[in-house]
Amino acid sequence: MSKKPAVAPAPRSSVRKTYKLYIGGAFPRSESGRSYPVTAPSGEFIANAAQASRKDARDAVRAARAAQPGWAKATAYNRGQILYRIAEMLEERRDQFAHQIAEVEGLELDAAHAQVDAAIDRWVWYAGWSDKLSQVLGAANSVAGPYWNISSPEPTGVVALLAPATPTLLGLTSVIAPAIVGGNAVVAVAPDACGLPAVTLGEVMATSDLPGGVVNILTGSTAELAPWLASHLDVNALDLAGVEAGSELARDLEVAAAENLKRVVRPSAGYDWEADPGLSRVKPFLETKTVWHPIGI
Repeated sequence: MSKKPAVAPAPRSSVRKTYKLYIGGAFPRSESGRSYPVTAPSGEFIANAAQASRKDARDAVRAARAAQPGWAKATAYNRGQILYRIAEMLEERRDQFAHQIAEVEGLELDAAHAQVDAAIDRWVWYAGWSDKLSQVLGAANSVAGPYWNISSPEPTGVVALLAPATPTLLGLTSVIAPAIVGGNAVVAVAPDACGLPAVTLGEVMATSDLPGGVVNILTGSTAELAPWLASHLDVNALDLAGVEAGSELARDLEVAAAENLKRVVRPSAGYDWEADPGLSRVKPFLETKTVWHPIGI
């Protein structure tokens, strides 16, 4: 009895990922309908990413403002748990992030894995600081009188972060984690190829118990989005990490930020993203509240 010839399976097309924005815990497309091509350093096309607009930036600030009071009221221990959960989920998706970073930055896979490991360690590091900030940055002050005088750190509010283009995941982690550990909500601009690991990081955050709106990620052009965030009167602080130090854009953003006295973290030429960050990226986004209380019956 003759056997029927084997039928070759029909070839299938790969399912390409659609990279959107991350606003308010959801993944909307840009209201402008625009996208931009992300290419490898060799020029090879990788994917299309959503190009955020001024309207998207306003929506992200609104989402951050709505989420910030609840996040600030969470206990420091709870915030630390959530940051640690982000690290856990990054660990589970380590290979996915490494392949993505290797593709967009043109790195060897070992170097990409090393960057993912550094980002995971940084999330763990900041998670550990969450319930220690008040002890290190606060104080019981000496007063010449029958009073207690206690200073304690409180979040600034909504922080706009301009992430560096590289290192993609580590740079984004290094601006987001220190801002949210103290109770702030953020709007982060992830430019160029950084947008792909950024949106994937958003997927991690969306399933990590982090309340929607605490972190909002806009992909697209820093030069286009930054002026609107710098001049937005509901943004309380601005981190210029992804802007060239001494550039005209950096100066223009500082002028725009002055309208409502935003705190501005200036860009540092040659900043080493792999170095121990200390608390230098945490303190600028914390206010010091001082309470006086009388002693006696």
